[in-house]
Amino acid sequence: MKKPRALQKGDKVAIIAPAGAPDKEHLLQGKRVLEEMGVEVVLGRYVFDMEEDIAALDQKRLSDLHEAFTDPAIHGIFCASGGVGTARLAPKIDYEMINRNPKIFWGYSDITYLLNAIQNFSNLITFHGPMVASDLNDEVREKETEASILSLFTGESFTYDSSDSPLAILSGGKGEGRLVGGNLTLLTNGLGTPYQVNADGAILLIEDVEEPAFKINLMLTHLEQAGVFDSVAGVILGQFQSEPEEQKRIQKVLQDFFTGSSFPVVENFFIGHCQPNYGVPMGVNAKLTTSPPRLVIDSGVEVI
Repeated sequence: MKKPRALQKGDKVAIIAPAGAPDKEHLLQGKRVLEEMGVEVVLGRYVFDMEEDIAALDQKRLSDLHEAFTDPAIHGIFCASGGVGTARLAPKIDYEMINRNPKIFWGYSDITYLLNAIQNFSNLITFHGPMVASDLNDEVREKETEASILSLFTGESFTYDSSDSPLAILSGGKGEGRLVGGNLTLLTNGLGTPYQVNADGAILLIEDVEEPAFKINLMLTHLEQAGVFDSVAGVILGQFQSEPEEQKRIQKVLQDFFTGSSFPVVENFFIGHCQPNYGVPMGVNAKLTTSPPRLVIDSGVEVI
């Protein structure tokens, strides 16, 4: 898969909102964080639009995405926030154009649908990472969240172990393969479509937020019965934020589902709807071990 060029000081990056309009104040706070890293930030033309006409809104979101990829002055594209509706954009995207103009595409949550679509049809590494308005605003931002973006400049590989969070092993072993996946709800929604995650021989990342335990169980079962786990090399579980009592039920679901799997499964990565929220490249090679629990991920950018 193609790796985009690493960011350099003075580069121009764009912020777009393919999943929903962000809070303006929070977006400007996150924009300032990116600018302090040394890049110039431009906003998509329609980043704050909230029209009720879905077709018109989709066209505006698509226009911002296409313009960001085609503009030769832009070297990175950051999504503003999560939301809904990226699945509607997927069939309309010019994937050949993206393949000809490889650049950093960064986001998560509902953006999961686009991360997988772009990997599948543009052969481009994408990035599951904190979004500008929802994760880099002054109210929630943590230094680790901000620091994970700096890997886009350095091209360094990423190692996650129990010094970053207390990792727990649900199934032992070791595995190596492409890192794929993202939000569980969006992975399930993509099943049976051309944008379905390709988990064959891969390390599969799964995370979600504010979903009840019974629904997480249903979605995992759906993935299982669709064959997604048949040939994975390993599974890493991010955060599944919920109320304390529901969190206990979710934990039991995850333990019951994955304990004793034929592939390694490690949980409690701070990846997804959480703080800190570590950004990781998707589509690159990753190695997962359980003795000790550790995830090593290749760089997602090419340093020139």
